[in-house]
Amino acid sequence: MSWSLERAEDHLLSLELFGMRFGLERMRRLLTALDSPQERFAAIHVVGTNGKSSTVRMAAALLEANGVRAGAYLSPHLVSYAERIRIGDEDVTPEAFGAAVQRAASAAAKVDRTLSGGERVTQFELLTAAALDELARAGVDVAVVEAGLGGRWDATNVLGADVAVLTNVGLEHTRWLGPTVADIAREKLAVVRPEATLVLGDVDAEVEALARDIRPHPPAIVRAAALDVPLRGYQRTNFELAATAAQVWLQAAEPTPEAAAGAHPGGLDAALVTAVAARVRVPGRLERVGEDPLTILDGAHNPSGMAALAAALPEVIGERPLVAVVSVLDDKDAAGMLEALLGNCEAVVFTASRNPRALPPATLASLAGQLTRGASGAGAGLRSEIVADPAAALERARGLAGPNGAVLATGSIYLVADLVGGPARRRASAL
Repeated sequence: MSWSLERAEDHLLSLELFGMRFGLERMRRLLTALDSPQERFAAIHVVGTNGKSSTVRMAAALLEANGVRAGAYLSPHLVSYAERIRIGDEDVTPEAFGAAVQRAASAAAKVDRTLSGGERVTQFELLTAAALDELARAGVDVAVVEAGLGGRWDATNVLGADVAVLTNVGLEHTRWLGPTVADIAREKLAVVRPEATLVLGDVDAEVEALARDIRPHPPAIVRAAALDVPLRGYQRTNFELAATAAQVWLQAAEPTPEAAAGAHPGGLDAALVTAVAARVRVPGRLERVGEDPLTILDGAHNPSGMAALAAALPEVIGERPLVAVVSVLDDKDAAGMLEALLGNCEAVVFTASRNPRALPPATLASLAGQLTRGASGAGAGLRSEIVADPAAALERARGLAGPNGAVLATGSIYLVADLVGGPARRRASAL
């Protein structure tokens, strides 16, 4: 009998004990045991600091709408691990996800027996292998795949992707990726294959120069094209990047006869691009979940992501007074994030997600006080409160904002997951 969704998730959570381990040898052995599913479809590989999940979902939706059977693999999830694997424009079914993890777990058990020195297949490796196997079995022509951490040693760097996307580069995960933007960019650009095309998002001249200097074969580089689409803030930028990547892939690919029969000749159809932009939704990213007051969930979790969110707020909330609900993990630059956000707020309710790495709300409140003490103009006189439970914190923020205000819950994707999943949500991975 195939595993249920619950059993598959329990197995994945059990692998947390072994943590993260970089390297591709375990992943290559695992995929060999699964009959190399990554070789049975084309791929678009998406790396970057922020915007990867949105870009992946949007690119896959655009390709599917334009007659190509497309799949996606992304992370993290909000409520269920099954959200990470998508066929067409839908998450895989719980039954398909359970069966995929069971197949990957069986292959991992064989691989583990060949490893020494305490090595074993990690949680992310098993999940990635399950996703690639399921995408291959579903017969996708192209999979849009989000890298996990970095690129060079990430489990997704087993793809022979003809198109790679670099969304942007910021300072995050410096312990693993290096202390500078250039160091981090090099790790992410390591996924670019010889003869591939690289689609660049919002990167500075230094990063673009690094991309043009990839050896031995510098990639063809394409910049995202501006589009007039009904999306706001940074999601418009992500959609433009996704559309450029999809267009590049369509122009370069030799799709199957079935895909070619359905695909629009010459690339993306303009009317379909507008239609996809109008309907595409990315959970936890500028997600509108309530009115009176306008209530928005956004998983911004680093200073650059928070800065992009702050820049989008005037377009999203207009003149409404803003009350934020904030939780941040202890390995994030909380000061940098608060500095980007607080000037937009009239009040903040600090809380803690269920993730064990969440900073105490009192710590965040103290930090906010230090940042705004003596401030004039934006951030001056900021009201802050502490409500330990995320759902209660959101309700308190809605009360403070009033029907004509706006509420934003942000700082951690785990906070968003708690608010979406409610108290009955299964424990999320802490990795």
